[in-house]
Amino acid sequence: MVAGTNSKARIWRYSNEDDDVVGGAVLSGTVQYANILCRMDAVPSEQLLLQQGYETIEVFTAVLEPGNLDIRRRDELEITAPYDHVYLGDEFRIIEVRGQIFNSRNPNKYMVVTMTRSIRAHGVQ
Repeated sequence: MVAGTNSKARIWRYSNEDDDVVGGAVLSGTVQYANILCRMDAVPSEQLLLQQGYETIEVFTAVLEPGNLDIRRRDELEITAPYDHVYLGDEFRIIEVRGQIFNSRNPNKYMVVTMTRSIRAHGVQ
């Protein structure tokens, strides 16, 4: 186990299905992996941009274990445990996947992903 993992997550992979009867796009998601150990942290925004009044997007990083999973850009990470996690049930879109630098036989297998907050319009319908 990677030191510092304090939560569990699941990875979703979304794909576009055929449009519905009125021409709206339909997203279909599949859970790729469940019960992945992770540690998520927010990346601080650039102070210079904040001082100039620019809006900055929220960026997060997560360390995931094990590091040999097929995680791709545009997959989404959802926090599932612990039950008092501040982002429990929220989804984050993965924008970068950094593989491990260790040999594949090394037991310290982990990967680091960079994410943004995923907010879906009309997600409750």
